[in-house]
Amino acid sequence: MSTPSSPPVNDPTALAKYGQLDFVARLIVEGYMLGQHKSPFKGSSVEFVEHRQYYPGDEIRHIDWRAYGKTGKYYIKEFEEETNMRAYLLVDGSGSMAYAGKTLSKFDYARHVAAALGYLLLSQRDAVGLMTFDTKVRERIDPATHPFTFRRITQSLQSWKPGDETSLAEVFASMLPLIKRRSLLIVLSDFFDDTAKLLEAIKQFRHARHEVLLLQIVAPEEEDFPFAKPTQFHSLEQETHRILVDPHRLRAIYLEQYRAHNQEIARIAGVAGMDYQKIVTTESYGKTLGVYLDARTRRLGR
Repeated sequence: MSTPSSPPVNDPTALAKYGQLDFVARLIVEGYMLGQHKSPFKGSSVEFVEHRQYYPGDEIRHIDWRAYGKTGKYYIKEFEEETNMRAYLLVDGSGSMAYAGKTLSKFDYARHVAAALGYLLLSQRDAVGLMTFDTKVRERIDPATHPFTFRRITQSLQSWKPGDETSLAEVFASMLPLIKRRSLLIVLSDFFDDTAKLLEAIKQFRHARHEVLLLQIVAPEEEDFPFAKPTQFHSLEQETHRILVDPHRLRAIYLEQYRAHNQEIARIAGVAGMDYQKIVTTESYGKTLGVYLDARTRRLGR
């Protein structure tokens, strides 16, 4: 039985009721690591790498005063111990991500996963950043290792609400110039887009030598289409678009097209040399953390 002192870390819908995103993220990671008997921490070196903008809460001793004298702006020196890896969490906030059936919405699931991955990355002393998007990039936090980064990421995800219809291919293309250095890109989306255009867009990530992990977030109702009575469906991206259908007649056609689309997403990932996993919103967050850790293990072994 779940009690307030033992949150249900394997039940995403129940866990979402336990408060702020930063608290839930910590529960997810610490619960997973306890179950795996692993520690998210590791050693690192201290080689200087680059500068980044100063944020309130950064240690003053890391300010590069020579750079301040030249520019009049505060910059922080980052070291290899703080930048073992650079990662961006790319979180889809388009309208289709707002879908919620009997579980929490796809977007809520995605932002819990993103927050947990952010906490895990920072625990590993990696630099992590965030981009949320719908029709365009809405929020951008550049990768950093300071603990304040986690607060910035969770605050951004906590306040963001799914918005407009999007073309993933166009948005991904617009992200490329914003990602200055080789990074791990963790994309959380339902990937509802034209697959041919999507393939060309994500190939550009690989051409720029980024590592990419695609996490496709889907609802259980999308997986098995359980509707029985005549039902009115409306678009979450175009509010005026509504249609009344007979689910019995639609089910076979829908499932065929839905499964074909998902198979194509998996094929695209394989062709582009990317890691891919489909995650249903009823599944434990631990599965997603395991997918990330497995992908990272393979990456380090290359």
